[in-house]
Amino acid sequence: MAEITAAAVKELRERSGAGMMDCKKALTENGGDLEAAVDWLRTKGLAAAAKKSSRTAAEGLVGVAVAGTKGAAVEVNSETDFVAKNDQFQAFVGDVTEVALEAGDDVDAIKAAKLSSGKTVEEALTNNIATIGENQSIRRAKRLQVSQGAVIPYVHNAVSPGLGKIGVLVALESDAGVDVLEPLGKQLAMHIAAAFPLALNADDLDQDVIERERQVAHEKAAESGKPAEIVEKMVDGAVKKFAKENALLSQLFVMDNKTPVADVVAKAGKDAGTTIVLKDYVRFQLGEGIEKEESDFAAEVAATAGIKK
Repeated sequence: MAEITAAAVKELRERSGAGMMDCKKALTENGGDLEAAVDWLRTKGLAAAAKKSSRTAAEGLVGVAVAGTKGAAVEVNSETDFVAKNDQFQAFVGDVTEVALEAGDDVDAIKAAKLSSGKTVEEALTNNIATIGENQSIRRAKRLQVSQGAVIPYVHNAVSPGLGKIGVLVALESDAGVDVLEPLGKQLAMHIAAAFPLALNADDLDQDVIERERQVAHEKAAESGKPAEIVEKMVDGAVKKFAKENALLSQLFVMDNKTPVADVVAKAGKDAGTTIVLKDYVRFQLGEGIEKEESDFAAEVAATAGIKK
């Protein structure tokens, strides 16, 4: 039998919101497999559907920048939040974001690009590590561009202009003026920051994620004892509901909680007398998908559950 550690229980508790002992049992029942334990808890009604990217364990900053009809978002990680407040680190993240506007999504291309100082981004990063005394890394980048229209940036709880822990870009393709596109884009970006869509539309959702939802829904529906054909209908309904709630264009707009985002965009275009297309978006949340130990909580788990740390 796999050893169930306090760190594993802690991680599952954060992922699922389930109780400590339920998490320990789920891991035990599934041989320590975290993903299987999450699904087990959900089939037992002990956990909600987990948005795995909502976990923000890493430190650092997300940067966003726009220039004309293109925009870029980057995430640069550090070991502690203290470094994220450092002026030198913040300036570096801002510089990297500006570089990404030209270099694009490829992190290696960004590292090879030169800054105004004459150093490459990678050389500046190495210098940062040496002078600040803490490991740092450029984790990811994404650039959006439209042929006409605007890319609108938004940073939730910005620590300085263009820098924070959640950065969003919204790409609107249209011949409408900035007086129309910027306020619309800002509202859409705030929605994206809050509602956490997983894709622009249902067809773009990761099929592995959809299949996992189908399996979980099937196990839950099967426990109802209903006939097989009814179970399948229940499963199809659950999967469609998941897709609708996690695709941006079909999500209900957070500003009124009743209008699909697609309809909000269409109405804005109609009011402006032109077509507005929500072409793409980026939502970077600092540390999403990265876990970091918190020894004090792990010790609490160990003491309560009687397991090794």
